[in-house]
Amino acid sequence: MKVLFVATPLTGHVNPLLSLARLAQARGDGVLFVTGAAFADRVRAAGLRFAGLVAEGEPEYRATDIPAGAERSRREFERRFIDAMPGQAARLKALIAEERPDVVVAGSMVLGILPLLLDPAPRPRILVYNVSFLFLERSDGAPLGFGLPPARSPEEAAGYAALSASVDMAFTDPVRRTADARLAEAGLPGLPASLTQSIITLPDVFIQASVPDFEYDYGPLPPNLRFVGAPPPPPATVGAPDWWARRDPARRVVLVTQGTLANHDLGELVEPTLLALADRDDLLVVATTGGRPVEALGIAVPRNARVASFLPFGEILPEVDLLVTNGGYGSVSTALQAGVPLVSAGLTEDKGEIGARIGWSGAGVNLASNRPTTAEIGRAVDAVLGSARYAERAAALAAAFARHDTAREVLALIDGGA
Repeated sequence: MKVLFVATPLTGHVNPLLSLARLAQARGDGVLFVTGAAFADRVRAAGLRFAGLVAEGEPEYRATDIPAGAERSRREFERRFIDAMPGQAARLKALIAEERPDVVVAGSMVLGILPLLLDPAPRPRILVYNVSFLFLERSDGAPLGFGLPPARSPEEAAGYAALSASVDMAFTDPVRRTADARLAEAGLPGLPASLTQSIITLPDVFIQASVPDFEYDYGPLPPNLRFVGAPPPPPATVGAPDWWARRDPARRVVLVTQGTLANHDLGELVEPTLLALADRDDLLVVATTGGRPVEALGIAVPRNARVASFLPFGEILPEVDLLVTNGGYGSVSTALQAGVPLVSAGLTEDKGEIGARIGWSGAGVNLASNRPTTAEIGRAVDAVLGSARYAERAAALAAAFARHDTAREVLALIDGGA
């Protein structure tokens, strides 16, 4: 079996697919991993062949010259993902012609696969692996991206539908028109539905790296959608710091992270969390700067805290009592697999939707803010650590994840299984 993996060049998109690619190669598959040049060393260090994506787009582009709102969100999305679609498609077609893979496994935001899926020409099987929440259109009419919980009444659903209509006009429909224009330039038909819906329904298989227990009730699901749990985290590039082994076992551990993307301003969550818990002698507060230098921290490190640039989440999370996070899907999934409850505080990218699921599922508290106050963080931490129900819900979700043999299930889907 020859498998071509392709990932958007962002850490949270590359790592899950890198884990799957290692599994495929370990069983004897011929694997080529395609992503941005910045990740070449990481791919090769994993023992995999690397090929550059070439048309990488601008996955971290921010339209800071446009006020926050629908226009800015639309422009950022188009620049990050749609503008790269034609070049990605050309690159993937060339690699497919050269490598002759049996199957392509693409991250859900590699839009270069859409032209391949809409082209009637013969192609290998294409699987899409989602590295975010399930962005299926909701049965209660709620628009995507607003972090809205399921409607609790017909009146609330009607309000959701009205909001969704305005979002369609300002964002969803213009984005679809932009994508359709790029497809038309290649002589291809337009999308059969909205862009997000098309990403789910067009591939041979759409793999959702989660469990139904952490998702809303969408009603009947597309026949090509499969829940597979979540893969193990990739091999750590760093070990646990020396102070981790020497920590006081009597202290409960609170881990705080802003991930590797929305960490330009550590004053949004990491710093206020350290300050909020600075007087808690019963806690060890562990912070990671997500790859930034520890010196980027704008405050003095409290005496009950430790800070590292990177931490091996897979190693330390099973011994953590609470994760405070801006809602990155990878760290949230890893925490839930370990049965760790959460406090979520992010709204950028997909984080508002992920935070909403944390609150709805009962596995934590959703602060629904990019910059919560120290008082808000302190109250949320007290609530989660002070009530067993959050840990119990996190443990129930961990059990749901544990019912999946993710490696076996994904490899079976690669092989063409149902």
